[in-house]
Amino acid sequence: MNNIPRLVIAAPSSGAGKTTVATGLMAALAARGLAVSPHKVGPDYIDPGYHALAAGRPGRNLDAFMCGPERIAPLFLHGAAGADVAVVEGVMGLYDGAAGRGELASTAHVAKLLRAPVVLVVDASSQSRSVAALVHGFASWDPEVRLAGVILNRVASDRHEQLLREALEEGGGVEVLGCVRRSAAVATPSRHLGLIPAVERSADAVRAVRDMGELIGASVDLDALLELARSAPPLDAEPWSAGQEVERVPGRPRVALAAGAAFSFSYAENAELLAAAGAEVVPFDPLQAAELPAGVAGLVIGGGFPELYVKELSANAGLRASIAALAAAGAPVSAECAGLLYLGQELDGLPMCGVLESSARMTERLTLGYREAVALTDSVLAPTGSRLRGHEFHRTVCEPGAGKQPAWGWRGPAGNCTEGFVSGSVHASYLHLHWAGAPELAARFVRAAADYSAASGSS
Repeated sequence: MNNIPRLVIAAPSSGAGKTTVATGLMAALAARGLAVSPHKVGPDYIDPGYHALAAGRPGRNLDAFMCGPERIAPLFLHGAAGADVAVVEGVMGLYDGAAGRGELASTAHVAKLLRAPVVLVVDASSQSRSVAALVHGFASWDPEVRLAGVILNRVASDRHEQLLREALEEGGGVEVLGCVRRSAAVATPSRHLGLIPAVERSADAVRAVRDMGELIGASVDLDALLELARSAPPLDAEPWSAGQEVERVPGRPRVALAAGAAFSFSYAENAELLAAAGAEVVPFDPLQAAELPAGVAGLVIGGGFPELYVKELSANAGLRASIAALAAAGAPVSAECAGLLYLGQELDGLPMCGVLESSARMTERLTLGYREAVALTDSVLAPTGSRLRGHEFHRTVCEPGAGKQPAWGWRGPAGNCTEGFVSGSVHASYLHLHWAGAPELAARFVRAAADYSAASGSS
């Protein structure tokens, strides 16, 4: 049995301010000297970046769709090892999950899997007495969800706070744990895919997180929230371990992992699985590196925002040539979303790596949603027929959308869809995968890297 004090920060809907409250709470608790473990429900990459700044340790995702409900408690315990308290930020509204699948992957679902108390962040800016009806509805909808407190956000004045508190006292049952005044200081700028990632804002992001911590620390009852977190019962689960998920491949092949502002979307467990499978993982920044790290036998390029750095990426001709040469030599290459765009012929008219016979451009249309995919072609990631769950999130279009040997097939809103490219040792797709949900991906990739290393003498 494992017992880590924990809270889930939820909201009735997106836009209520739960990221500000959750990040601020992490920062405020860390400022007290506590070791805080940050977590995010769902597939989002951006919020965990701010969580990491606030807590000083990696922000980790808890996605019951991609990883399976059975892995949520183990992944939580793995990420929270050694922490004094864990704060879990929810996704969308409390009860919103994978479309058409009931509670699956919702904040409520994850809260139940973690046996964690829930604190509801309510945007009180346009209501007073009605807040009691709203909170009552969320508290009574699912009796298995322990909605144990409310934080009122965007409160206008002392009088407004008084009216809100009176209404909730009259409604009974849910304690008010804080009232947060409106504040422009903690606003985080957004763009086409949501908040601007913390890695891109550097000093501005650090200041924003500090301001969030000061605001939330002064506005909520930290002692009451800690007491609530400590009331969570023990979890009957063992921590997830990358080393127990994959067999170690001999040879220790070097695998380059794209990072930095243009490619900041990556789940921490993916790199941990690569290392556990025997790879030497070497991060590098395609905006800075003139060529790939020496001796690499594989390359992983995750998601991010190459469309914002297209000029810099295109101008780095040495690295583009280095990547094209590695792919042509037969080393395994895995690319997701931003990586797919980078490997193509061009992005918004500017030359990219030229590995794939494809071109990409920005559009106004958002493609978003979970996908249940089937591998249509043997690749360095998966054999034909493998079934995986992933997530798609982009405003670009790749033409063509699939190669002669497609990576994936799935049923989408418009019918059956083939997507992505398998070309020799290259696997490239818009689909984001959380490898903790399919650890065999890492093992297969590292085996391919070891084989290439042995054959080429790159080690």
